[in-house]
Amino acid sequence: MKTTKELLGARIKELRKAKRLSQEQLSEKINIDPKHLSRIEVGKSYPSLDTLEKIAMALDVEIKELFEFIHHTTTKELNKNINKLLKKTDDEGLRLILKIVRAIVC
Repeated sequence: MKTTKELLGARIKELRKAKRLSQEQLSEKINIDPKHLSRIEVGKSYPSLDTLEKIAMALDVEIKELFEFIHHTTTKELNKNINKLLKKTDDEGLRLILKIVRAIVC
């Protein structure tokens, strides 16, 4: 399983590429060394909060979007998380979930 540092770096890289920016271009926009951005993207370094804010602004996303890792989650982890949530759900909630799942799957 990837660390939060690695997931954050991968997400920043993903968003940067979606904006068609090179590491050098993004580094210039946020005023950091390209090597530092490279270390962030490979999960070797955590960015400061100030740098995170600058990255989010430069990529035109909310800072919370930098921490959306669900698409990097394995099927096993997804099932584990779903089962945890289902155990906390009452009967009425389970019925509603079943209707939603049927609507998506069928």
